[in-house]
This record gives sequence, C-alpha cells and structure tokens, in this order.
Amino acid sequence: MGVWEDGFKAGWIAAEEWRFGRQQTQPGANVLRKARSQRQRSKPKRKASAYSKRYGAAFKRIAPKNKKKGGGWKQGGFMRTQKAAHKAAKR
Repeated sequence: MGVWEDGFKAGWIAAEEWRFGRQQTQPGANVLRKARSQRQRSKPKRKASAYSKRYGAAFKRIAPKNKKKGGGWKQGGFMRTQKAAHKAAKR
C-alpha cells in the first residue's frame, strides 16, 4: 500500500483500540490510559437542596393540569407549570 493508506490504516486501528479500551503498544499509550482512568473516576453526586426538593414536588403536583390526555404538554403548559412550581416552592 501507499504511504497515505498506511497512515490511514494506523489511525483507524488506533481509534478502534482507544474506543474499545484495548492495550496499546505505541509510545503514547500511557498518556491515553492515564486520561481514561481519570475520566472513569466521577465526583460524588451533590445533595439536593431543600428548595429543589420542594420545586420537584410542586412541579409533579401541578404538571397533570397542563398536560393532554396522551401525556404531552398543552400549548405553553410546561412554562406555566414551571412558573407555578417556582411560585409554590418559594412559599
């Protein structure tokens, strides 16, 4: 094959190895493995605030009034529900 085909094939193989998590034997493999391990560690989930809990409960309580029989939102229904839930949560 030509130079271009060889380079294209090498890039394709490297992308598949990275995508499917196979070990790489190339010089930059340690950098990729290190970056992958850092991505896998996730931050702990943030605790929901009291306001967000009240808002969520109010939204669920008000939502059915602004939905159609099939479950979709009425015209402007989501915005009305959102505004009413914020108002209810502030009280």
